[in-house]
Amino acid sequence: MTDLEFLDRAEQLLLAVEQSADRINDTSDADVDAQRVGGMVTLVFPNRSQIIINLQKPLHEVWLAAKAGGFHFRLDGEQWQDTKGAGEFFERLSTYASEQSGLALSFTAQG
Repeated sequence: MTDLEFLDRAEQLLLAVEQSADRINDTSDADVDAQRVGGMVTLVFPNRSQIIINLQKPLHEVWLAAKAGGFHFRLDGEQWQDTKGAGEFFERLSTYASEQSGLALSFTAQG
């Protein structure tokens, strides 16, 4: 994968995270604040806990930091998979966001 291909796919991921947060806020009582600065999205929950998602351009990875720990994801051609085999990005993000918010939250690649 070239740097430009990585940036295109990674930007799609960040946009989907932002759109998912908007959808969650519109369809539930959740209040997830998605703050974007460059290649980083910070999700802030009402209890002030955060999940940070940022691009690691030189490694062609997306990193996710949550209360559960830090995780690295690499595109396998179709999906962003944990580099240690712990699952797909949006599945893991949904789990960690649900744990931190106390609500069942679903983030998807389609926003």
